[in-house]
Amino acid sequence: MTALVLGLVGLLGLVIGSFLNVVIHRVPRGESLVSPPSRCPACDAPIRPWHNVPVVSWLVLRGRCAACGARISVQYPLVEAGTAALFVLLTVRLSALGELAALPAFLYFGALGLALALIDLEVRRLPDRLVLPSYPILAVLFAGAAWWRGDWPTLLRAVLGAAALFAFYFAVAFIHPAGMGFGDVKLAGLVGGVLAWLSWPTLAIGAFAGFLLGAIVGVALIAAGRAGRKTAVPFGPFMVAGALLAVFVAEPIADWYASLLGLA
Repeated sequence: MTALVLGLVGLLGLVIGSFLNVVIHRVPRGESLVSPPSRCPACDAPIRPWHNVPVVSWLVLRGRCAACGARISVQYPLVEAGTAALFVLLTVRLSALGELAALPAFLYFGALGLALALIDLEVRRLPDRLVLPSYPILAVLFAGAAWWRGDWPTLLRAVLGAAALFAFYFAVAFIHPAGMGFGDVKLAGLVGGVLAWLSWPTLAIGAFAGFLLGAIVGVALIAAGRAGRKTAVPFGPFMVAGALLAVFVAEPIADWYASLLGLA
């Protein structure tokens, strides 16, 4: 994996991150993603193309609108830089795993997951407008990867993983509806498919990591007096974080556990 390729992937991440800012702001409000063009939320002035360069424009303008001087949230450059970093890390990891054929699917999931996590933190819901179309999109991307490699069993495992994690979350939501929304259930199918594409252990570790991260943050919030035992905490961000974490750490964890049991 050359520096040039990673640089191009990083640039792609910056561009996608800029678009994600639009998605994060407009989708929860039911607004179009293409019209009107980007505008300042304070004065409604159109954002000029040279003021819309990812990260750079925010730094040059010192985090303020060029027209009215209103503050621009630091979330904008952080999303752009974070998406670029995530794209580069996923490319390096998928290359190491010999899974570059599936890279488009994982980049899509990474971008989607970042947008959903931030939307869930803001409005405490996972919009169907983003989640439901992602099923056919990921299906096509993974089918293309399977066709390219001639590896249909892996695609079948991804489908079964999506169904399995969806069913598990559905059961949890049915048994304890106050603790989990159906938006989490629908997201679970995407998470299950992406992780099962890599392996069953990756699916198991990613699913467990989501619950573990949620529990750790929940306990920390209670200890800090920021939440109570019945406070609703968005679970989508933990599902996404657990899934992405598993992409990077599931293989060494599975190998360690197998050696512990004397299976490797």
